[in-house]
Amino acid sequence: MIRFDIISIFPEIFDSYFKVSLIDKAQKKKLIKVKIHDLRKWATDKHHIIDDRPYGGGIGMVMKLEPIYKAVNEIKKLKKTTKRKRKIILFTPRGKSYHQKTAYNISKLDHVIMICGRYEGIDERVAKYIADVELSIGDYVLMGGELAAMVVVESTARLIPGILGKPQLLGERTTKDKGFIEYLQYTRPEVFKPRPNRSSKARGVKNWRVPKILLSGDHKKIAEWRAERRKIINK
Repeated sequence: MIRFDIISIFPEIFDSYFKVSLIDKAQKKKLIKVKIHDLRKWATDKHHIIDDRPYGGGIGMVMKLEPIYKAVNEIKKLKKTTKRKRKIILFTPRGKSYHQKTAYNISKLDHVIMICGRYEGIDERVAKYIADVELSIGDYVLMGGELAAMVVVESTARLIPGILGKPQLLGERTTKDKGFIEYLQYTRPEVFKPRPNRSSKARGVKNWRVPKILLSGDHKKIAEWRAERRKIINK
């Protein structure tokens, strides 16, 4: 069972997301465990302040090192495992790009601790001395790392046996080296008749049909057709 511990100053953001659908079922089946921690719990002052002005001046506030240091050290004690089977992830726009191969590697761990930043950033010593890896889920800047943490949990959890079923039955085969391989999917109706729309990219096509090969019942030819059209994503 993988344990995900997420550190955030807005723990309520996760309330609905992890209590519905397959993630909720996976937790009830004890295939994964997700625990959200309020960083303010580790603040030392009576106002639970976890940010301060940046040295050297600048705009905004920076999240402090000490509360994060205390939080990570305490959370480490919640899951006994080796250093090799635990990763501490810091989400930052300058981090390593998150891909399917990364999700595959994380799915092999026992314990994942994720640090969600806010404000203008986090004291650089967190990245230098605490985090094992800095990750970015895209070439854009979010207001915080909470959405990134949700992405990591879901993309990793779906690779764990028993949560989705056999991957090949879902049109996807995940590998360590090649990311994922996916083929085109169709379902009923066999023929769809859209309303006329001049702005549609399918203008002039009266009927949107499912490829005939998929209706043939010839599984060998269907497999060949799918193989030709698979999208191989290597990142």
